[in-house]
Amino acid sequence: MLGVFVNFIAVLLGASVGLLLKRGIPDRIGDTIMKGLSLCVLVIGVQGVMKGQNSLITILSVAIGGLLGELLRLDDFMIWLGNAVEKRLKSKNQEGSVARGFVSSSLLFIVGAMAVVGSLQSGLAHDHSTVFAKSTIDSISAVIFASSMGIGVLFSAFAVLIYQGALTLFAGFLAPILNDVVISEMTAAGSVLIIGLSFNMLGLTKIKVVNYLPAIFLPILFCMFM
Repeated sequence: MLGVFVNFIAVLLGASVGLLLKRGIPDRIGDTIMKGLSLCVLVIGVQGVMKGQNSLITILSVAIGGLLGELLRLDDFMIWLGNAVEKRLKSKNQEGSVARGFVSSSLLFIVGAMAVVGSLQSGLAHDHSTVFAKSTIDSISAVIFASSMGIGVLFSAFAVLIYQGALTLFAGFLAPILNDVVISEMTAAGSVLIIGLSFNMLGLTKIKVVNYLPAIFLPILFCMFM
């Protein structure tokens, strides 16, 4: 679990630095930084989608994953969780800002091949190199996110801890089914979510991206038959 804890601390530290910087950044500059970051997130999503080898798996995963997410009301739960934290903090920020920062940054940090592959390497071979590299990227991203989106980004560190911690602990059971093809298809499906996230960050859409989270794991099932 060393790699997971390092990633957790890296996000906490990065977000903390971002919150300190936020106080000295004018709204106009913060908005410009946020839009630039949104475009970068879009590029990351497009690159990830291109790693998929079977577009039908991606389509089915996103469609069925969205249906499952709606039935489970995952987006509502995440928003409720973020708003609950905001009330606890008695935040004076715009209503829902903690929830938006928490949801957006959590998705970016846990959706992707490095989170899956790195966690499996940590659990199976005690090789933390991929997670350490991811931690560096996440810490820098957390600085930028927190400086623009606020304290909600800080709490996304716990999403990283839970998600990657679970993958690491269950690595022995997951390794036989998570081959290179499956991981590529998981990355492609997850990257569709990242593209949706970037559109939301740009203010172009209000997609309930969290409801599509089951889509990340459905390629495990579809790759057995397609």
